Amino acid sequence: MKATGPIPPGYDIIGSELAIGGVMCSALVEQAGDTPLFVYSAGHLRQRMADLRAAMPERLAIHYAMKANPYSPLLSLMNGLVDGFDVASGGELELALGAGVEAARISFAGPGKRDREIEHAISLGVTLNCESEGEAARALAIGAQLGMAPRIAIRVNPSFDLKGSGMKMGGGAKQFGVDAERVPALAQHLIAAGADWRGFHIYAGSQALSADAIIAMQAQTLALVGELTEAIGVAPPHVNLGGGFGIPYFPGDEQVDIQAVGAALSAAFDALPDILSATDFCIELGRYLVGEAGVYLTRIVDRKISHGEIFLITDGGLHHQLAASGNFGTVIRRNYPVAIATRFGAEPEEVASIVGCLCTPLDKLSDSAHLPRADVGDLVAIFCAGAYGASASPAHFLGQGPAREMLV
Repeated sequence: MKATGPIPPGYDIIGSELAIGGVMCSALVEQAGDTPLFVYSAGHLRQRMADLRAAMPERLAIHYAMKANPYSPLLSLMNGLVDGFDVASGGELELALGAGVEAARISFAGPGKRDREIEHAISLGVTLNCESEGEAARALAIGAQLGMAPRIAIRVNPSFDLKGSGMKMGGGAKQFGVDAERVPALAQHLIAAGADWRGFHIYAGSQALSADAIIAMQAQTLALVGELTEAIGVAPPHVNLGGGFGIPYFPGDEQVDIQAVGAALSAAFDALPDILSATDFCIELGRYLVGEAGVYLTRIVDRKISHGEIFLITDGGLHHQLAASGNFGTVIRRNYPVAIATRFGAEPEEVASIVGCLCTPLDKLSDSAHLPRADVGDLVAIFCAGAYGASASPAHFLGQGPAREMLV
């Protein structure tokens, strides 16, 4: 038997069923038409943002990294909750604009931007987080062709990373950003060339659960901002401090102490040098804002026993939930939070593995979990499905196609 991760708070039981947004999961499936289905809770999203606003300094803006979940109705909701959006492709830029996000509230990060993407962003007034000197040169040239001053921030590759993070985004040789020691010369060149200088984007890591690690990373980031500002001689109008706030997926994981992070950041802001008094600061979060608001519902289509082990075979799988299957950068596979949604709250009776419909042994959604007895027709719920699920999984593998999605 293998443990499962903690089910996020805020989910209810109606009768014997999981309820999301006050609606029984079976009713949601009926509304959507079938399983598999991703359900995103608007109430969870609003509550997460309210809690975050209460914990963070007033000076700090909150941006949504839409790579976590680009579902259009969710973007429209987030547009009224956050202060800005970070996109990582021309496709994401179009989705953000389609959801009503103003171009001036969008920043565009990511290496390998195409010239046509850069041109489109400049023409709209989107801020480019340039990842290299070469990209900055292309942006200046395209801006000159358009007769427009490109809005440019420099993504900085710092010498440090976010300790204990699930993914290192800074420190050492990286495809992301300009090495910190080369940033002052590039910034001075951009300013002299007439760019609309927007400041820095510094992202050191993601999926950290330790408040101490996040506090230390933010302190290092602010110190680096001070050093770069002194070397450049001009204060940055804006600084993106990155994010890194994780969510508890696995047994033993706990929530980030955002009150501690907010208190430390408030004190750090109070100690900033005068030259940064007019600088705007933001954090950029994706998974932390939307991850726990999502549930993936899939239906059991077969129940079988092989060599004494029970397998609950579903109509979903890794083609929708690559991360939950353990195939999205995980070294050791562990179980996400999972439940039999149509027997929610029932006592566990058996050890069973929940698998998908693909013809690969990698397609396992939960391994040897202690669950209520389930049978054909029951719904399975995989929690923490709001980030890096539908859009980050190979939906067309084996011709299966994408899952349905809905916001409630």
